Amino acid sequence: MQRRDFLKKASIGAAAGAAATVAAPAMAQSLPSIKWRLTSSFPKSLDTIYGGAEQLANRLRELTGGKFDIRVFPGGEIVPGLQALDAVQQGTVECCHTASYYYVGKDRTFAFGTTIPFGMNARQTNAWMYQGGGQQLLDEFYAGYNCVSFPGGNSGTQMGGWWRKEVKTVADLKGIKMRIGGLGGAVLTPLGVVPQQIAAGDIYPALEKGTIDAAEWIGPYDDEKLGFYKVAKNYYGPGWWEPSTCLEFFVNKKEWDKLPKEYQAAFACAAAEANVTMTAEYDHKNPIALAKLLQNGVKLHAFSKEIMEAAYKSALQLYADESAKNPAFKKIYDSYTKYAKSQRAWFAVAEMPMDQFNQTHR
Repeated sequence: MQRRDFLKKASIGAAAGAAATVAAPAMAQSLPSIKWRLTSSFPKSLDTIYGGAEQLANRLRELTGGKFDIRVFPGGEIVPGLQALDAVQQGTVECCHTASYYYVGKDRTFAFGTTIPFGMNARQTNAWMYQGGGQQLLDEFYAGYNCVSFPGGNSGTQMGGWWRKEVKTVADLKGIKMRIGGLGGAVLTPLGVVPQQIAAGDIYPALEKGTIDAAEWIGPYDDEKLGFYKVAKNYYGPGWWEPSTCLEFFVNKKEWDKLPKEYQAAFACAAAEANVTMTAEYDHKNPIALAKLLQNGVKLHAFSKEIMEAAYKSALQLYADESAKNPAFKKIYDSYTKYAKSQRAWFAVAEMPMDQFNQTHR
């Protein structure tokens, strides 16, 4: 069975999982017991994103009658959170749950597995990965790092972070030290921002001590849990550098190839279910958390048109420069942008007019 067949089966999500549960006892009788370790890039306190790995592991045990058992470890217990992919590549663990854009220092092509500034939203990203050939392109690239991957949760469009002071113009960005992941930092650097890559658990103390002036993480639900509003009251949106943020399950290629095909199919289904569930969780929890943040004196701002336009211009220049020197980046960027163009044309016909109408009647 080819890997693309697993992905097609995985896209049916929970329905497939429920059906497979019925067959689990029969599967368990004839298949081997396998124990894997999964290292997460995230702390246990973040139940949404850390919970995606737990959901995968729990579902796999259900689908295989407990025969395929993955133990989940939070970031820092086996390796630091930002070294999760390295641990899989080197065979320290069999799999991990992380954001591929944490590894753009290796190659900027890693950004596409998570998101790129001014890229597609969560639904469009899923369409590209599951149906538009995106996942196959990513795995061609990841093969050079001894990994295969599966979409493992998407937060949707994120917020633009927490800032100690208001920023209204590009000039206001100069000298700002900001925790920001992926290619967002590279886009902001020409505008005067000094990007910092900091793991989740270290962001609050850095912001509190003034080591950084601003920090982005995800959105209201997780941001409130981490307490950023206590040390920085200005909350900006949208997070144009993360119009959707897809996490991924990376699996060591050699370990993946050893799995019985039934376990491979079960893993793909469980990952797809975790992927869809995470978006639903965020869509449910973020509005509630945002209301609580506003009650705590948070000042909500939108980035100015001047800042948005300057960032967009910087992003396009970055993509052109990287494409000119990095064939792997260009190959995926060409697919991604072509797909995004068709998606946006469709969304402009149906989705946007409906959203705009609803906004006037809320």
